[in-house]
Amino acid sequence: MTCKIKYHCKTILSRKFKTITNIKHCLESYHDFDKAEKAPKFFQTQSGGYGEGDQFLGVSVPNQRKVAKKFWADISETELVKLLNDPIHEVRLSAVFMLVEKFNKAKGEQKEHWVNIYLNNLVGINNWDLVDSSADKILGKWLLDKDKTVLYNLATSGDLWQERIAIVATYEFIRNNQFEETYKIAEMLLEHPHDLIHKAVGWMLKEMGKRSPEAEEYFLIKHYHKMPRTMLRYAIEKLGEQRRIAYLKGKI
Repeated sequence: MTCKIKYHCKTILSRKFKTITNIKHCLESYHDFDKAEKAPKFFQTQSGGYGEGDQFLGVSVPNQRKVAKKFWADISETELVKLLNDPIHEVRLSAVFMLVEKFNKAKGEQKEHWVNIYLNNLVGINNWDLVDSSADKILGKWLLDKDKTVLYNLATSGDLWQERIAIVATYEFIRNNQFEETYKIAEMLLEHPHDLIHKAVGWMLKEMGKRSPEAEEYFLIKHYHKMPRTMLRYAIEKLGEQRRIAYLKGKI
């Protein structure tokens, strides 16, 4: 059912008001009660969970992208930083989408400016979807032909989300057939205790294998005996059945 608030949101968009209040009103107009009710469990916001304390409106990602697409060009840097640190999850993710657009459209040194905005506000990039929507698209793209020290600093930060940023950022390198950083950071995170790192490392190894099966197998043969099971399963997902079984049974 189309509610009056959603109509109001469309009116706001057409008039191109670019304030934080109007952005939030637009997001609220797409509120879905069922999504809002299920999100805390999905993102583990319970006490001790990786998303502890996060709050949700219940807005789908496509609708967040719609709002971001309308507002990214005119929102001020100050407003964007506020949104990146907002207590509402969908507000932060919408801000991430806007920041990615800012970075993509920027030229020269201005790109570095938006990278620094990203790095200075990592406290708000605090769940897997926020990381995966930004790490390779901002940091990875920026570092493709630059010194990678910042990734190693993130990988050794002791912060779950910064560690995930470090490995997911290498996805952009993988797309460009550069595997060294993926290999090194995967090794650094090999004994990490959290399954969200296991999944991210396995995912990047799988992506590396799509482009260079030899590079992935070199890593696997060296490390598969001590890889966490989830990491290994993610990494070998695209291998042939017999090869997968051999890795899982430790018979390589």
